Amino acid sequence: REATAPFTAAVPLEVAAAAVVLPERLQRREAERQQGVERQRQKKEAQVVKEEQSEFFVAAFVQEREAVEALLVAGLLEEAAARLQGLQKLLTESVRFLAPYEVRQGQETVARLQGDLAAQRQRLQPKKKFAFRALKKKAAPGSEPRPAEPTRSAAAEPAPGCGLAEGESDGPPLCGFSGAEDEELELGPAELLQRDVVLSELRGCRVRLRGNANTLRVRDCRGCTVLCGPISTSAVVDGCSDCLLVLACQQLRTHRTRDSQFYVQVTSRAVIEDCTKVCFAPYSWSYPGIENDFESSGLDRNKNNWNLVDDFNWLVTDKPSPNWSLIPEQKRISCWD
Repeated sequence: REATAPFTAAVPLEVAAAAVVLPERLQRREAERQQGVERQRQKKEAQVVKEEQSEFFVAAFVQEREAVEALLVAGLLEEAAARLQGLQKLLTESVRFLAPYEVRQGQETVARLQGDLAAQRQRLQPKKKFAFRALKKKAAPGSEPRPAEPTRSAAAEPAPGCGLAEGESDGPPLCGFSGAEDEELELGPAELLQRDVVLSELRGCRVRLRGNANTLRVRDCRGCTVLCGPISTSAVVDGCSDCLLVLACQQLRTHRTRDSQFYVQVTSRAVIEDCTKVCFAPYSWSYPGIENDFESSGLDRNKNNWNLVDDFNWLVTDKPSPNWSLIPEQKRISCWD
């Protein structure tokens, strides 16, 4: 009996060891299974949340769209512009969970409403405020110069007989300034909201555009400073010299411009053509309400290609273009007012 005691005692120990190892393996497998189940549950919940957010967006978007359309029919253009700005903001904030086709449909709807708003403004726009451009063309030699006051108007139109230039549309009334010299010029959010802005033939002026414009064109200006809030689409600078331009936009195109500085926030690559001695730095202007204007414009503040410039006159790939440069950090302007 005593000889068999060690043998009989060893069996329970092996069984006990196996009993310990087996549950650990089972526990690991069970833990992995539960983790997989939890991942599937979270994925389903996320999908449900995304679908609910999409349904909420569609309902809210349709409601706001109908409100804008009703205001346009009633001729309440300023109210329609404000609601349209809210519609654009709703779309911008919802992009992260919308399907691509929903984003595209929303953008097309906003663009259509912006066109309808511009057409209504053009229809109701008094025609007399553009008369000074025609008078300038028809004035006889030696006659008195045109009065300065019309140049301060917030509306300016290309001279009769001139074709549309790049960046100008044939529908919306053009908001901006033309022909002024050595003046302080300014437009605010209500005047700029989703409108096409033109600054032309200015000399030695300082222009502040506080708000969210749709497009901007700066044409044939000399020695001017232009400070502009966020632009929803494109900015075009053409035939300017000795200017300082502070612009935030999706696209920037610059033609026939020299000796000018650009402080830009641009989401695509800037383009220059037939330009010399132009230089670039990041956008640094600020004013009360600029964050709201950036939101309504749809521009991504975290994306800025200010130092990426394509020169259409320089096709050499292994050497930088001599027509543009970057402003050294120690020479950049930080205070604008």
